[in-house]
Amino acid sequence: MSKQACNSLKINNMNTFRTVFPGQTAPFGISHQDILMLVGSCFTEHIGARLADRKFKTLVNPFGIVYNPVSMASCLERLLDEKNLFLSEDLFENQGLWRSWDHHGHFAKPDRDAALAGINAAFQAAAPHLKQTDRLLLTLGTAEVHYLLEQNRIVANNHKMPARLFESKRLSVEEVADVLAACLQKLWARLPQLQVVLSVSPVRHLRNGMVENQRSKAVLLLACEALCRQFPQVHYFPAYEILLDDLRDYRFYTADMLHPSEVAVDYIWSYFSDMFFSEETRRLNVELEKIATALRHRPFNPESVQHQAFVATQKAALQQLGFDPD
Repeated sequence: MSKQACNSLKINNMNTFRTVFPGQTAPFGISHQDILMLVGSCFTEHIGARLADRKFKTLVNPFGIVYNPVSMASCLERLLDEKNLFLSEDLFENQGLWRSWDHHGHFAKPDRDAALAGINAAFQAAAPHLKQTDRLLLTLGTAEVHYLLEQNRIVANNHKMPARLFESKRLSVEEVADVLAACLQKLWARLPQLQVVLSVSPVRHLRNGMVENQRSKAVLLLACEALCRQFPQVHYFPAYEILLDDLRDYRFYTADMLHPSEVAVDYIWSYFSDMFFSEETRRLNVELEKIATALRHRPFNPESVQHQAFVATQKAALQQLGFDPD
């Protein structure tokens, strides 16, 4: 770093008492005309919810929350083959619930047919959506994976099954980069216009220890760098660095001290907006956010004439902005 840059950083720190992550502008934008899919860790859900609230054409985690890059790639590749639905033999029962090794636990159901129906309904909604997607956001959560010995493969979720069923390992930088590169090349063969945004989740995975979490995140960060160097259509969004190096304070975490608070997510969302949205899109988002906030209000009497008129007014405002009120 140059002497001038060092002096500038010192002055900045004196004024703000923190290191502010410098703003960036992406080489492409995200608008309401784009079709987005988000896949990854629970942080993906936060950004996806904010996009959905502002009426972006967004689909989030069709297999549920996915933490590791191998399972993320498997999810996307399976969606490319629309006919590759899940079968009843793909499910297993544990503690009274039928589950899938490829899905998050929120798909689990006491009835096997109900679980399978939910999984395949999500699949059938996501597969055609992916075929139209031009903005894919992938948030990598961990490089630590569970290798299911009986089936000779990595699973998306161990569903708290006995440890003897698995071999745990940490993927290497090369393994992460290679599996995602192969997946993205398959996607680009069908979707040449696709732009990809990679990020590393700021959520801490401490089950294996603090040192192990940092090493896992380091693998993901280096793999993201390798992919950005290899492909001009891949871009990095610094969610991890914004929380860890800019906010850098436990007041920006929830009570578990692992997940970012709403304030932190809002701050990262603001950075995301500045990086990917045009001024026109940001102005539109402000109007849409006001309407979404109003519609979330829980009235004392939802059946009242006054509330029904209020809802109709908000829906009319959405229609005036060119969006489906439903």
